[in-house]
Amino acid sequence: MNVTTIKKHTVKQLLTFIVPSLIGVFLFMTPISYQDAVTIPVAILAKALQAAIGDAITGLITVIVIAMALISLLVVLIKPKFVRTSGFLNNLFNVNPFWLVVRLFGAVFIAMTYFGFGPDAVTSADTGGLVLGDLLPVLFCVFFFAGLLLPLLLNFGLLELFGTLLTTIMRPVFNLPGRSAIDCVASWLGDGSVGILLTSKQYEDKFYTQREAAIIGTTFSAVSITFSLVVIAQVGLEAKFVPFYLTVCLAGFVAAIVVPRLPPLRWKKDEYINGTPRHENDEAVPEHHHVLSWGFHLAMEKACNVGGVKQIVSEGGKNVIDMIFGIIPVVMAIGTTALIIAEHTPVFDYLGMPFRPLLELLQLPEATEASKTIVVGFADMFIPSILASNGIHAEITRFVIAALSVTQLIYMSEVGALLIGSKIPVNAGELFIIFLLRTLVTLPVIAGMAHLFF
Repeated sequence: MNVTTIKKHTVKQLLTFIVPSLIGVFLFMTPISYQDAVTIPVAILAKALQAAIGDAITGLITVIVIAMALISLLVVLIKPKFVRTSGFLNNLFNVNPFWLVVRLFGAVFIAMTYFGFGPDAVTSADTGGLVLGDLLPVLFCVFFFAGLLLPLLLNFGLLELFGTLLTTIMRPVFNLPGRSAIDCVASWLGDGSVGILLTSKQYEDKFYTQREAAIIGTTFSAVSITFSLVVIAQVGLEAKFVPFYLTVCLAGFVAAIVVPRLPPLRWKKDEYINGTPRHENDEAVPEHHHVLSWGFHLAMEKACNVGGVKQIVSEGGKNVIDMIFGIIPVVMAIGTTALIIAEHTPVFDYLGMPFRPLLELLQLPEATEASKTIVVGFADMFIPSILASNGIHAEITRFVIAALSVTQLIYMSEVGALLIGSKIPVNAGELFIIFLLRTLVTLPVIAGMAHLFF
């Protein structure tokens, strides 16, 4: 990039691009050590907020979920004009019958869990109690800061610059835009939910096509390093963390290349949310530019056209409301339902039976017990590790189960519910198929690596 390219812009314009972008990188993508764990500043802020609110947070979330169900029901029945004429309120409250039913179930589940009435299958610490007590408070606080601060990453040119630079890698290898690498890094260092929110927002803003958003949401919303440490500790193999995470990264890389080339992701349309197709020259670098100068040009164009502070704060506030009020009821409904099926029915045991011959073929001890853990990860990522730690003695098998649960990626108590609740074009059936495909692709890779380490 030559000096004249920079001189075209004033110092104020350069600072408008640089300062907010650096703050965004620090908050969402800079790993720091905190309380003996590696995390990112946004996650630390979320933990601080959760600690400040304390036990009152579950009551606040309960009020929000019940209020959303009641307001949505009234809006769908009455259709007041002030909601219909407001794009934001209409999208938030005027939902189709399916999502209305989901919100109503979420309200029923959360009321039963919080006030302690109804069947134990709904309210126990392994089902509704797990979602309300452990998951939703974390999501609430992450959503608050992620939604409020996402404009720092999205609105000031950072994704335009790095998206252009990384397209030369991401497009040939994964057939994805370069900016998708930012989503992956945000998930990897922080939290998968942050990556999904980032992906959904960019899909709504027409930076990703339906196919790209579906692939990124189901493939690149990687599990954070912090949670990976928790999983390997649960199966009692903390000393193997380095080979464990190396295995997870390799298996995830293989899945990212193979699974998007198979249905249902392969069948997703390569068009934007408004139906317009992606053109091959959308990412082309003009002849008089090279990739760095073009990326800088796009970044500065974005930064120069950003709105004032009021507009940025307003957008952040709408993000927060959309995430907390729109997604949390979905997570409560779908997450609780998935955990009820996992804990109180043999459905996942039966679904795991076909994997027993594969586990035996891969020469893994205790294949019968291990097969019961494989599909249950679709309900919640942590359940396979809990089952493995309680019922499986062979270290190599516990290692494989722990690594597989992380690389399967899609679990309905959080990531799956977030994807369904977002605008990303995937449904529950497709998510289950993708989950199975990721399992079949990554299991041989993980088992092969495990035999090297044990």
